[in-house]
Amino acid sequence: MKPFTSQIVTFLSQTFILVTLTLLRFNLALKYDVEQFLGCLPLHSNASMPINKAIYTPKDASFPSILQAYIRNLRFNLSTTPKPLAIVAALDKSHVQATVVCARAAGLEIRIRSGGHDYEGLSYVSPNPFVILDLFNLRSIDIDLETETCWVESGAVLGELYYNIANKSNTLAFPAGVCTTVGVGGHFSGGGYGTLLRKFGLTVDHVIDAEIVDPNGRILDRKMMGEDLFWAIRGGGAASFGVVLRWKIELVRVPDTVTTFLVQKSLDENLTDIFYQWQNVAPMIDPNLFLRVQANIGHDIQKGNKTNKFLQLSFIALYLGKAKDLVDLMDKEYPQLGLHPNDCTEQRWVESHLLFNNLPMNTSLNIILSRVPHMSLTYDKHKSDYVEEAIPKAGLDGLWKKLIELENVTMQFNPYGGKMAEISEEATPFPHRKGKLFKIQYLAYWHDGSPEAIDRNMKATRDVYEFMMPFVSKNPREAFLNYRDIDIGTNVGNSTDFAVDFFKGNLKRLLMVKAKVDPTNFFRYEQSIPVLTYYK
Repeated sequence: MKPFTSQIVTFLSQTFILVTLTLLRFNLALKYDVEQFLGCLPLHSNASMPINKAIYTPKDASFPSILQAYIRNLRFNLSTTPKPLAIVAALDKSHVQATVVCARAAGLEIRIRSGGHDYEGLSYVSPNPFVILDLFNLRSIDIDLETETCWVESGAVLGELYYNIANKSNTLAFPAGVCTTVGVGGHFSGGGYGTLLRKFGLTVDHVIDAEIVDPNGRILDRKMMGEDLFWAIRGGGAASFGVVLRWKIELVRVPDTVTTFLVQKSLDENLTDIFYQWQNVAPMIDPNLFLRVQANIGHDIQKGNKTNKFLQLSFIALYLGKAKDLVDLMDKEYPQLGLHPNDCTEQRWVESHLLFNNLPMNTSLNIILSRVPHMSLTYDKHKSDYVEEAIPKAGLDGLWKKLIELENVTMQFNPYGGKMAEISEEATPFPHRKGKLFKIQYLAYWHDGSPEAIDRNMKATRDVYEFMMPFVSKNPREAFLNYRDIDIGTNVGNSTDFAVDFFKGNLKRLLMVKAKVDPTNFFRYEQSIPVLTYYK
């Protein structure tokens, strides 16, 4: 009889679990109300700016196009990808306030989107019932030449910011990213960087004020939010704390003429020695020079249609000065690269973004006003690392072999030093400063959306990342917040392991700010700062 009794007990246990899960799902379903949310919105927004024109639901014919307009990674545009119950494409500050107040009242999560380039889709995908608050309509840019400052709304993209600055002055710039279609909101709040980081630091090092909508729907400026919250949103990921409407930034001065170059090297050109020397030169050289290296695999089609794979390193540079001075500098400090005067192009700072976006130098500058990426959309995966000691030549040889073997993984090496070594780790939540030689970004792009292709390319990226473990930072293995990578962990169960990689010792202060500002954890996503009770 024992086996039979055991079967009954097992059956009853399984039945109990099934019933319990069903009830939990039912109770969860009762916790949110879409109709309540939609009905609430007009009651909490500016009557002179009707919010109904900003609301899109799955019943609307334009819903798919609004949803897909800022999806940059096709991995998150599948039929199986969870879709929002509604999108509010805010046209006014009050629409943002209403979305926060009404989503909270209706028990809905919100995902905040400000331009795309979200590597893991966290700004427009959720496993829970959610709505998207899209800021792409909030993109005004107000430049004050007298104070050399600018108010820029979070929905603007970097190209729009650069174009507007250049229209006012050839000697003013802002130290942000080279991808001109990246949205200001996410880029700034994660500690965005670009070709000026060795001279001027990061975006967050030049944010002097902001306006944020808090979990209660209030609009707060720097004085009203207090220095702790203002500190947190400058590199700690603002979407953990509220919705930043706009940022006040201080512009920086650059020469009216800068110089760029692109030099490419292959394995048969003493490549390992050249890169090994780059590690020792690029972080230490004149901070007016930013010299990025990109490693990728090329293909030659030979006789008989046989394809030959080869490794190529691209040395891509911006120098804040004239070509002659740059050539003299390189001859003295880095002759191994073999830079020639005819490799160099003199131009305005704003025009340097053409090279870094793989665009011809004679391309009209109007192209940086485009909010659509210059390349076709792909499936992709990204990861990041920081390097504190030069990778030995044997390690580099092994890396080149690994990249050729896996074929579809690109690596980007961005030098630090200069201003980055002068700013305290605690000045902002972004801690990756002194002692870093360079940052690595791992990139894989592909066009085949089959499960097999996705698995293969994801694995290849992870394999290169695993190979690099002996050569990168440890305890923690640091990571860059803006290069979203769900592999390093999530906050499920209030885990903070992933956040140590992003923020190191600054995590404690971020947890304290979160517990104070958003104790109910309304602003949450897979890698947001969690609420821990002992920080309340």
